[in-house]
Amino acid sequence: MMCRMMCSIVYVTILGVTAAAGEPGRPEAAIDEVLTTFHTAASQADGDLYFGLFAEGAVFMGTDATERWSVAEFRAFAEPYFSKGRGWTYTMTDRNIIVSADGETAWFDELLWNDTYGTCRGTGVLLLTDNGWRIAQYNLSIPIPNDLTREFANRIKARGESPAATQNH
Repeated sequence: MMCRMMCSIVYVTILGVTAAAGEPGRPEAAIDEVLTTFHTAASQADGDLYFGLFAEGAVFMGTDATERWSVAEFRAFAEPYFSKGRGWTYTMTDRNIIVSADGETAWFDELLWNDTYGTCRGTGVLLLTDNGWRIAQYNLSIPIPNDLTREFANRIKARGESPAATQNH
C-alpha cells in the first residue's frame, strides 16, 4: 500500500508547540499529553512509543482514501522508515478536546502544520484504558478551501476512482 501522506518523509526534530488543555490532573491535560507525545514520537521515528499510544483494535486513516489501517498494517508500513531514523513532523497549532460525561472516552480535533502539506487536520477518539488514554481512531486529512473543492473533486473523479474502487477493506 502506498501512503501518500508520508511521501516526503524526512529526518526531523520536534518543534515543541503545545496547547493549553486545562489544568494539570484533568483528563484534557492527560489527553493533550498523549497527542503531543504521539506527534513527538513520529517526528523522532520512535515506533515503540508511537504505536504504543494506540488502543487495542485502533484504526489509522490517512489522507488517501485507501489508507484505513489497523495498527499492525500501519506499523508494517512505517517501521522501515522508523528503523532508519526517518519520521514525519506534524506540529499542532490548535487542539480541541471533549471528554464524555463518564470520563472514559474523548474526542479531539486538531490543526497541524507540516512543511510539505501545509495545514492538516487530525481528528479522532481516545479511550481510557488500564494503561491510560490510548488512541482508538486517528484520522489525518488535508482541509481543502471551499473555493478549491470543486476543482479537486473533479480531478479525483477524472482519475476514475469511485468510493468502491478506493477501499482497501
